Amino acid sequence: MANLSLFEPALSDPLESIFRRALAPLRFDKSLNELDIKIDVVEKNGMYKIRADLPGVKKEDINVRVDGNLVQIDAETKGEKEFKGDGGKVLRSERYYGSVSRAFTLSQDVDDTKAVAKYEDGVLILELPKKAPAASKRLAIN
Repeated sequence: MANLSLFEPALSDPLESIFRRALAPLRFDKSLNELDIKIDVVEKNGMYKIRADLPGVKKEDINVRVDGNLVQIDAETKGEKEFKGDGGKVLRSERYYGSVSRAFTLSQDVDDTKAVAKYEDGVLILELPKKAPAASKRLAIN
């Protein structure tokens, strides 16, 4: 859950304003909260092109699975942030780790033998060609 700081120049309840200011130091940076995979899916030239934002994740910590028309992206993340004051004394130290997963279905099955995945600068790009529809077979009636 992301904690937001809102600028509200005129609060109706002064007690609410005091309470918000008292809790302000407990708020965390967005980057320390749970990682969320944002995706774009484009269908073009018989192929699905998917762009997934995974900032701060290492390539070896990403797993992509394709099963028919189901695509699943899993990622592990971990990191540290340390904030020091003028004298070098640690004022705040935060560590985080966890995993995130995103699964979605496409309108047509994917030819996983021709699928390509690339990862660069925090962006995973998947090129997933559509599987050719199977020809229907007419059965002879005996």
